[in-house]
Amino acid sequence: MDLLAKGIALMGCAIGAGLALIAGIGPGIGEGNAVAKALEAIGRQPECKSSVTSTMLLGCAVAETTGIYGFVTGLLLIFVAPGMFMDYLA
Repeated sequence: MDLLAKGIALMGCAIGAGLALIAGIGPGIGEGNAVAKALEAIGRQPECKSSVTSTMLLGCAVAETTGIYGFVTGLLLIFVAPGMFMDYLA
């Protein structure tokens, strides 16, 4: 029974880490759309390049935090959580 509980805990950590790392897809798509729209805006009005670029970079930085949170959560589930669960089950 103890071995089964450890296996289930490790499986849960692995599945959770995989799902957490999927969070990197959203920021990639969002940042790609933001850059595409910024390039369209600069192409239409080249004189507003600096304001569009700075706003785009700020938006991309904010959007990237979601991917970073997912990445950190995945790393914690891979390296930290299994040890905590094994100590708890022991």
